[in-house]
Amino acid sequence: GRGAAALRRAWRERRAALLEPSYTPLVAACLCLAEGGVNLWVIRRVPYTEIDWKAYMEEVEGFANGTLDYTQLKGGTGPLVYPAGFVYIFLGLYYATDRGTDIRLAQYLFAGLYLLNLLLVFRIYCRTNKVPPYVFFFMCCASYRIHSIFVLRLFNDPVAMAILFLAINLFLEEHWSWGCLLFSLAVSVKMNILLFGPGLLFLLLQRFGLLGCIPKLCICALLQVVLGLPFLLVNPVGYLTRSFDLGRQFQFKWTVNWRFLPEEVFQNRAFHIILLLAHLAGLGLFALHRWHRSKESILALLKDPAERKHASPPLTIVFVLFSSNFLGVCCSRSLHYQFYVWYFHTLPYLLWCTPTTKLAHMPKVLLLGVIELCWNTYPSTVCSSLSLHICHGLVLLQLWYGTAPPPALHTPPPSRRPAAISKKAR
Repeated sequence: GRGAAALRRAWRERRAALLEPSYTPLVAACLCLAEGGVNLWVIRRVPYTEIDWKAYMEEVEGFANGTLDYTQLKGGTGPLVYPAGFVYIFLGLYYATDRGTDIRLAQYLFAGLYLLNLLLVFRIYCRTNKVPPYVFFFMCCASYRIHSIFVLRLFNDPVAMAILFLAINLFLEEHWSWGCLLFSLAVSVKMNILLFGPGLLFLLLQRFGLLGCIPKLCICALLQVVLGLPFLLVNPVGYLTRSFDLGRQFQFKWTVNWRFLPEEVFQNRAFHIILLLAHLAGLGLFALHRWHRSKESILALLKDPAERKHASPPLTIVFVLFSSNFLGVCCSRSLHYQFYVWYFHTLPYLLWCTPTTKLAHMPKVLLLGVIELCWNTYPSTVCSSLSLHICHGLVLLQLWYGTAPPPALHTPPPSRRPAAISKKAR
């Protein structure tokens, strides 16, 4: 009767709330409230693990004491290897937490950062309107490693990513200058943000052309100069070589993605060059065949948009930026456990931005689960490293084939034979 109909209607609405992207704001609000409780529980119940926080505080303490030579700023884990933005932000945390000694307060601050980061991510997903809301349960409450990175380890990676997601929100609102400013600020906290750089450069060229793109790039460069100026005036070579060291060697014992290789191969420069070439090739292929959808040559991006013969179709800002970063992660020389946050929150979009049938949901959820399992395996094993690469390869394949442009429709040429005239017409 009526009761059964009401139950069926409630069930249908609940099912829609889990599957329809339009319900993302509602699900996001519920999950953010739940995450507040989860983070409090983790802070109070799970022991804090000291890894880099003490070293961070020692590095910024040197700056607080007046040391401006970057080569002299060191911590318990070695020299300072992050750009100047890191120093200023963690100097604020240094003073806020009683010179870094109030660990519990630092954990609460990072829990707030976790929630802010989650809100920014959900705002991006609300704009894309592609991911079914049930996936966000796996993105939030099911990831032990991400909660650990934020509130149990206090790494600088989440700080950089939160600023980056704020910049992407500004790009989506067409505030490109402010977005570039915050993008550069994120780079000044940790250089992994540069993995989004090729995608951002493509978007700027597509949106403004070469001449219009130059002022935006100048904003990025100028902020780096302003932030690094106190150190550049004292020892410019020391600052640049320490904070932007692209050739730094990683320790084999911490690698998550290359455990199945011999350590000699892992440390070999030829292997690093191969990975760089693979990265550049992947970026080139995606730029030519997946990001660029206009009928003109890709060189037309250098022109002013008003002078292009064919208007570019609407470009998904999120797709270009997230895929650019993911290509860099796949070709990374080494991934450490805290690096998971570099792309964790982008995985739902990368998996569900392509058309998904009912039967395809389960394999995609399974991929998320296996990736999470690989990152939770400590220490990493040959099996976990290989599994991670296989999962990354499957994500790349479905990105490549799932976003292929539709084949052009060939309309037959008009017939030259005159149309038959009916007797009535005659």
